Amino acid sequence: MGIDDLPGLNAALNGTAAVVIVLGRRFAKRHEVRAHRACMLVAVGLSTLFLASYLTYHFAKEGLVTRYPGEGAMRAVYFAVLLTHTPLAAALLPLIGVSLWHGLRGNVEKHRRVVRWTFPIWLYVSVTGVLIYFMLYRWS
Repeated sequence: MGIDDLPGLNAALNGTAAVVIVLGRRFAKRHEVRAHRACMLVAVGLSTLFLASYLTYHFAKEGLVTRYPGEGAMRAVYFAVLLTHTPLAAALLPLIGVSLWHGLRGNVEKHRRVVRWTFPIWLYVSVTGVLIYFMLYRWS
């Protein structure tokens, strides 16, 4: 696997994280705490691997800014998605950290209050990360 393969790996990590996040939420709703915890720890691991791979690629290959190669309406869609994806992705690190902290410590009410925000943002960022990959590398 070379540096040019990392965007595809990143999309796979994001897509898998999205699936595991949804499964984790489902287990939480069913009060299956052990399965929920396992899923969320896997999701944190996948997102950590994604971040390491993303930074590796961008520092080695392009810098932090990737130029969108497409034109027309798709360009507008790309920037609209990116405009929401980027700040929400930046907000995720502390949200996931606080969610994990309270969850692992058994502070259920505090955990629930934080994951009301963490869950939809994390899912959105994971799914739009895959969408951004396709817009940059497959559809343009």
